Amino acid sequence: MLALDIRNINKKYEDFQLKDVSFQLEKGYIMGFIGANGAGKTTTIKSILNLTRIDSGEIRIMDKAMHTHELELKQEIGSAFGDINFYMRNKIKTLTNVIKIFYHNWNDETYYSYLKKFNLNENKKIAELSTGMKVKYRLALALSHGAKLLILDEPTSGLDPVARDNLLDIFQELVEDGEISILFSTHITSDLEKCADYITYIDNGRIINSAEKEEFIDAYRLVNGKAEQLDLIKNDLISYKKNSFGFTGLIHTQDFDPSLDIKSTIPNLEEIMIYCAKKEDAHV
Repeated sequence: MLALDIRNINKKYEDFQLKDVSFQLEKGYIMGFIGANGAGKTTTIKSILNLTRIDSGEIRIMDKAMHTHELELKQEIGSAFGDINFYMRNKIKTLTNVIKIFYHNWNDETYYSYLKKFNLNENKKIAELSTGMKVKYRLALALSHGAKLLILDEPTSGLDPVARDNLLDIFQELVEDGEISILFSTHITSDLEKCADYITYIDNGRIINSAEKEEFIDAYRLVNGKAEQLDLIKNDLISYKKNSFGFTGLIHTQDFDPSLDIKSTIPNLEEIMIYCAKKEDAHV
């Protein structure tokens, strides 16, 4: 079953547009949503949640259309945005008492179990929480009303490496039983190398690739060659950089010819992002 099914969504602004954005997330898995700032990650997430009205396309969550089952589906979705601040002077318990009345399936026992798990003190004010604790509080809220799909925008942004690692462990624990699915955007690609099952990459409002993580990475090769070898491969490269030793470039695996005697390695996600973002300059 698909937890999330996005089909050809389009949204046009004066200076930016989403163009035929499509991808699917299987139930019980984690998908990392990557792309440079301004590539369309947040616009896509807001479109999924119907916080932004799309011009065309279809969004289905757990096999139900968002535009006709929005109120029902939002009972089963937990979301968090990195740029949203809670009422900073309120205590956790005060804010929770306001939020929980909106959810039919709110479970106090579950909520308090997550407060304990995340070491959250409900008598603390929001202003007293670290960035990591705020993220954990958002998760506690989402999981306490039985959310089956978590949609998180830059949840690890601003966290120190230890806090990020702890949060990624929590993500992996949440999907273990196959009931919860997670879509989270990030520009920290090392996070995805640890915990993501699938990767979806968006650039300039278009999906460049969406696949199982190993398949995604294996679709590319990083090549290193001498300056005189560049002309042999330049037209097949996604993009490249010249250096004192020659050049380094990214190529689709299917386009790489091993007989050229040019060294190739498997890139990491960050290298894929960097070279794909440079593609417009590849032949300059």
